[in-house]
Amino acid sequence: MRAFGFFLGILALGVAWLGPLPDLAHEAFFAHMIMHMLVVAIAAPLLSLSIAGTKHDPVPLCPPLFAAVPASVAELVLVWAWHAPGLHHVARSSFWGLAAEQGTFLLAGLAVWISAFGGASPRDRGRSAAGIIGLLLTSMHMTLLGALLALSPRSLYPHHHGYAGLTALQDQHLGGAVMLIVGGLAYLSGGLWLTVDLLWHPAKDLSAQSQKDG
Repeated sequence: MRAFGFFLGILALGVAWLGPLPDLAHEAFFAHMIMHMLVVAIAAPLLSLSIAGTKHDPVPLCPPLFAAVPASVAELVLVWAWHAPGLHHVARSSFWGLAAEQGTFLLAGLAVWISAFGGASPRDRGRSAAGIIGLLLTSMHMTLLGALLALSPRSLYPHHHGYAGLTALQDQHLGGAVMLIVGGLAYLSGGLWLTVDLLWHPAKDLSAQSQKDG
């Protein structure tokens, strides 16, 4: 199952980086956002969950380096910075700009997800709680940025002029909707998963202890 998840994560990166999306992203804002979501909301969680708790998990080697809340804040800064008009234009207009953007998105996404789900098994309750906060914080800022892009009354990117019959504003709205739905839901789902896990394990531990005492 882990191997299949890892394969799907690599496949998502392949679709994002090796298919038609990189060329399309130079013209279409929504394509750029699809690439972004494939990397941080699909590939990153699949790859992280496939190695979490295994010998390849980096968290037990240096737990302080993988703290979910700081990782979430770092991703917030990176994502908002790359969506500022200047840096976004660099990513849209040059190969190296796009490579830098996508690479930092992947590293930031992996840091958030592995910090939330990685570590020793059984899971440490403190790490689970921090993971919940980190994932929900990321869901909030993804939702906020997506809503800003989707609901803005004017185009935020003066260098963009629309694509294939879409005006620049319509293209921006479509891209914002992609981030709002895919990004917001992915991180929210991860946070809820950890919440259920955190609430469920104490019940199982108490049951096991009761049986042992009996």
